[in-house]
Amino acid sequence: MRSPRTATPPESLAPRSSLGRVVVLAQRLLAEVIRPDARLLDLTAGNGCDSLFLARHLGPDGQLLSFDIQLSAIEATAVRLAAAGFLPRRVATRVPLHEPGCQLIHDGHQFLDAYLTGPVAAAIGNLGYLPGGDKQLITRAETTLEALRALWPRLEAGGRLALVLYPGHPGGDEECAAVEWECAGLPAAAFDVIRLQVYNRRRAPSLLVVERRL
Repeated sequence: MRSPRTATPPESLAPRSSLGRVVVLAQRLLAEVIRPDARLLDLTAGNGCDSLFLARHLGPDGQLLSFDIQLSAIEATAVRLAAAGFLPRRVATRVPLHEPGCQLIHDGHQFLDAYLTGPVAAAIGNLGYLPGGDKQLITRAETTLEALRALWPRLEAGGRLALVLYPGHPGGDEECAAVEWECAGLPAAAFDVIRLQVYNRRRAPSLLVVERRL
């Protein structure tokens, strides 16, 4: 008689649970704190999925800043936003951005402070490499930490950052460890930090969410 454990389909064939879809969980946690007039950040524009999610929560006075160092990612995000009825503006000069709407910034997220003109209500980042892109072009611990340290004082009270961390690729484990160390060291009087992980899948992505308390 076959045991229930051997009857379980392999991971590649098993239906994906909602608990394992950490990007969806990240978006849900950010949606709780987004206002129509908020200032939002996508630290890794990628294929534009997170940028579109954020843009759909904005009103006419809200602002979205989406960063990526790859021009192909900026172009893909522009196409996705335009197809949904948004009018994204491309930015290639490091200047403070006051205009509302969707701003696509062809620059590294470590320079976010040069573009910000006020507090941030919500930010998201999918670390690692661009899906379908060059796996040699990855986010790196050094620049990711620069971005986080620039963001902490900009995050408004009640504001949240959601980071999806991907281990397994070259540089991924080091980046995950560095980001987790940085977030674990935030002062408890000012920040709450939670970490969500599919505990029985060693290489599954994990989610870090940081909320500023005051």
